[in-house]
Amino acid sequence: MGHVEVSGVRFELPDGRVLLDEVSFRVGDGAKVALIGANGAGKTTLLRIVTGELTPHAGSVVRSGGLGVMRQMVGRDLGDDATVADLLRSLAPAPVRAAAAEVDRLELALMDVDDEATQMAYATALGAYTDAGGYDIEVAWDVCTVKALGVPFERAKYRELRTLSGGEQKRVVLEYLLAGPEEVLLLDEPDNFLDVPGKEWLEQRIASSAKTILFVSHDRELLARAATQVVTVELGAGGGGNSVWTHAGDFASYHAARRDRFARFAELRRRWDEEHAKLEALVLRMRIKAEYNDGMSSQYRAAQTRLRKFEEAGPPTEQPREQQVTMRLKGGRTGKRAVVCEQLELTGLMRPFDLEVWFGERVAVLGSNGSGKSHFLRLLAGGGSDPDVEHRPVGEVEVAPVAHSGRARLGARVRPGWFVQTHEHPELVGRTLLEILHRGDGSSSGLGRQGMGREQASRVLDRYELAGAAEQRFESLSGGQQARFQVLLLELSGATLLLLDEPTDNLDLESAEALEEGLEAFEGTVVAVTHDRWFARGFDRFVVFGSDGEVSTSPEPVWHEGRVERAR
Repeated sequence: MGHVEVSGVRFELPDGRVLLDEVSFRVGDGAKVALIGANGAGKTTLLRIVTGELTPHAGSVVRSGGLGVMRQMVGRDLGDDATVADLLRSLAPAPVRAAAAEVDRLELALMDVDDEATQMAYATALGAYTDAGGYDIEVAWDVCTVKALGVPFERAKYRELRTLSGGEQKRVVLEYLLAGPEEVLLLDEPDNFLDVPGKEWLEQRIASSAKTILFVSHDRELLARAATQVVTVELGAGGGGNSVWTHAGDFASYHAARRDRFARFAELRRRWDEEHAKLEALVLRMRIKAEYNDGMSSQYRAAQTRLRKFEEAGPPTEQPREQQVTMRLKGGRTGKRAVVCEQLELTGLMRPFDLEVWFGERVAVLGSNGSGKSHFLRLLAGGGSDPDVEHRPVGEVEVAPVAHSGRARLGARVRPGWFVQTHEHPELVGRTLLEILHRGDGSSSGLGRQGMGREQASRVLDRYELAGAAEQRFESLSGGQQARFQVLLLELSGATLLLLDEPTDNLDLESAEALEEGLEAFEGTVVAVTHDRWFARGFDRFVVFGSDGEVSTSPEPVWHEGRVERAR
């Protein structure tokens, strides 16, 4: 078995700012430890320090057991033409990688020079590959590709990675690492791109594995079902480096433990402040007495010394800064029927269906990737089949038309606000957050997002934990920051129908919970496409895009709809 011990780690960014300071935690034999924290807090950097890719400026990392690593974007560094074989080799032990590279080199050489010396070298390389365990590991790869892709390794190995979905790439890597020889696994957002059955498979495999696993995830259902401990990267107080706090229990007790922790910080600080005020009052009294009575001067000096020593010792451990994201989604009254679909057929996707969404409802749209959920949202975002002026989308985004038959129409005073993370957002690229807020969305009707002054814009950005990024261009933000900024623009836009396409995908835990609170207070209608099981708990009913091409409604979420089978 293996373990990981991180002690007193400090890491500085190239500009000299301290990102991580005094970071210490332990992942014991067989433990399943979740690493969570705000976007940009340093979780991935910390994983790279544990792997040895980055060297900390102070502190140490001790590991035992073989190490298997899954990066956030698997295959990213393997080149544009990388294959399934390249991906699996990148995960193999170093001797196998080196022997495989030599076999490849000599196979190419034989195409040019088929002489005896090259043939002998090739035979030697094949022997070295066998001795390194290459053919044994190919047996394991065969099991992986059959489970993840449905085909044996011999058929899958030359397939280019770009022809696989993100979920398929992740599944190949996970199948190998969870069954492989490495005792310690570091998994950076392993659940990204997986559908719900894939996430459930991952939860079961992590929970039942004998391996020691440290993983980063924002999926609260995965955290609840798989983690035995939770390590939080906490934001440093007063601009200091970020540190970590280990919750020794599982995610079910995490929020209560965190509230208790911050309550203890607050109580210790309150007591310190009270004692500080008493000592200051004592010094003041002694000074006044010493002015009239020379005999009191020694007591005055003693009181001063007590205060100085108390202040030098300082307050109790400074409370880490808690991420505070506040989303004030307002909305407004609309007609009773917010959305009406009559024999609506998304061309080439789903069969005709009828649907009514009432004002104030929270409706989640579920189904497999490629079933037409995002097309449906985009049709509504454009105002439906034949939009009136009042149904035009808020903001500057251009909504491409969606091929359909039948009708989709929006009710009176329904103004759609569309949130989609995979969109390029050319209307925001090249501008800083302050510039975008200062200008407004250019609408002259008074209905859209109005421009605002620098001070007001800074206050609004601060509510979304984006004040530090005010002068950054939109495209330079992290995925989580871009997502928060898009929700902010929706808040300011006056939308009365929120159309949210996978809104929690890039959000950290605090931001996802802030979005849920914002939606609870929103006076309007919400239609959201999601694979987030925790987020879906807050919805009233579910529209399911089924694998048979039918659209149905359900009072409970349905996560196991297969991919729609269509004639190609």
